[in-house]
Amino acid sequence: MVTVAPSILSADFAKLAYETVRLEEAGADWIHIDVMDGQFVPNLTIGPQVVADIRKHSSLFFDVHLMIEKPENLIPAFIEAGADLISVHSEACTHLHRVLTLIKSSGIQAGVALNPATSIHTIEELLDDLDLVLLMSVNPGFGGQKFIPGIIDKTKRLALMLQERSSSAQIEIDGGINEETGQAVVEAGADVLVAGSYIFGAKNMDQAIHSLKIL
Repeated sequence: MVTVAPSILSADFAKLAYETVRLEEAGADWIHIDVMDGQFVPNLTIGPQVVADIRKHSSLFFDVHLMIEKPENLIPAFIEAGADLISVHSEACTHLHRVLTLIKSSGIQAGVALNPATSIHTIEELLDDLDLVLLMSVNPGFGGQKFIPGIIDKTKRLALMLQERSSSAQIEIDGGINEETGQAVVEAGADVLVAGSYIFGAKNMDQAIHSLKIL
């Protein structure tokens, strides 16, 4: 089954603990945590303390997506807060291999996120060091955006690249995911779907999560 990682960017920030518990009860596999600094993307969200606070209320896998400049400065704090996987943007890292080594040296998983306009070939030399590649299917910074169709072909090409390298890295898609777009990227080779508005805006959260799991 597909791994479903609801993004708490679409949750009610006034009651994140409740929302986190609700996601677990509804059958979510992971919790996707979008961290924005107002510099790399034009928005601000949460820091390590918030992650540490919601960690007390959930045993789910915490998938922390750092949309920030100089992520290496905050990676230790997010690891201490309870992250299970940290993804950093290749566009934000001058020394990407060094940043990935920092993450993995702490015993958690490491991923690289790519903006829609960034080629998958920018990470070709690092595939052996990755647990996950996160393809943005919208331009990062805000929830509720429309899915960019070109990501379907990009997902296919990435899946082929990983297969050719015998890489075990998973492919995660983030942005504009619903049942229709989710189906398209899963068929293209995606393993993990991040969905915010589709899940939090659904009348029945359980059904929304299940509809993605069975794609």
